[in-house]
Amino acid sequence: MEIPDLVRRELGDEEVRSGVNLGDEDAACFTPTRTLVYRGEGLLSDEKVESYPHDFERLTVSEGRRKTKFTLVYTSEKRELSVPGSRGDAVLKRLLEGKLTASGGIDADETLAGVFRFSELTLVVTDRQLLKHIGNVTWDADYEAFSFDDVTGLTFEEGSVATAIVLSFNDRPERIKAPSEEAPVLRKTLEGALFSYYEVDSLTELNAEVAADEADGESGNGAGDGLSLNTGIDPLVSDDPGESGDGTDRQAATAQADQDGSAGATAETGGQGSDSLGVATDAEPETVESSSNGDVAALESQVAELTAAVERQNEQLQKQEQTIKQLIKELRQGR
Repeated sequence: MEIPDLVRRELGDEEVRSGVNLGDEDAACFTPTRTLVYRGEGLLSDEKVESYPHDFERLTVSEGRRKTKFTLVYTSEKRELSVPGSRGDAVLKRLLEGKLTASGGIDADETLAGVFRFSELTLVVTDRQLLKHIGNVTWDADYEAFSFDDVTGLTFEEGSVATAIVLSFNDRPERIKAPSEEAPVLRKTLEGALFSYYEVDSLTELNAEVAADEADGESGNGAGDGLSLNTGIDPLVSDDPGESGDGTDRQAATAQADQDGSAGATAETGGQGSDSLGVATDAEPETVESSSNGDVAALESQVAELTAAVERQNEQLQKQEQTIKQLIKELRQGR
């Protein structure tokens, strides 16, 4: 599209990024900050250029049989722009692209793949994210953004009247219902943007890729975390037999020692012969009592050591709780 001379004089230091032919000599030219609408000379009017800045706060679209009217609401005024109905979608896409770029909703090098309006739902698909707006106006500040980085699945549920698009972000499904006659275009646009973003060629490959990314993220959770509640706390049970907290190994050793002692006592008694049976019988209660006293002493020792270990853990937890509270306080202060 050739840029009219009157538009070139209005540009100043800006450049035209895109344009839409509005029929005859009329045209809409889009810069990063505004939309310039050129009206050619007619029988009843001279040629002119109207400027519509992209810092509008609200955008409403009204579609008629022949014309599409855009109402742009600014802080101090409201302006209207009418274009042929066949050019309405193209103008809407570029108006929203300008608005989102000016407001920081998308990056300067981010491009729009498509804009879709279903009753009170407006969807904007870019090459990096999905934007959703619900309301009786087509666009204002009350919209949601979903980054392609967070996609964990994409499925389609086709029905006779509408198709449900289920796009999951961090395993939370976002359900979008589109009329069956318009759903194929939305599906093609959304798949194309996601396939390009993840460098895949099919829906199956996409779901496999995002599932693999999610699994990698989960397997890395907690690794290298410098603020873990388990940091610096000695376990109650250790794999090292030399650790003071290993009550299981000590109990086994004690039981083995008791068993060896009992076996030794039995062997000694048997070696005294049949006329020493009375002596062996008298010694048996003493052996049992000695073994019982040894078990009690071992258990008391274990309980004391376990109690000391628990007290150490409690001290560590209290210190870490204080550290966490201090960290939260500093984060809230913006340090």
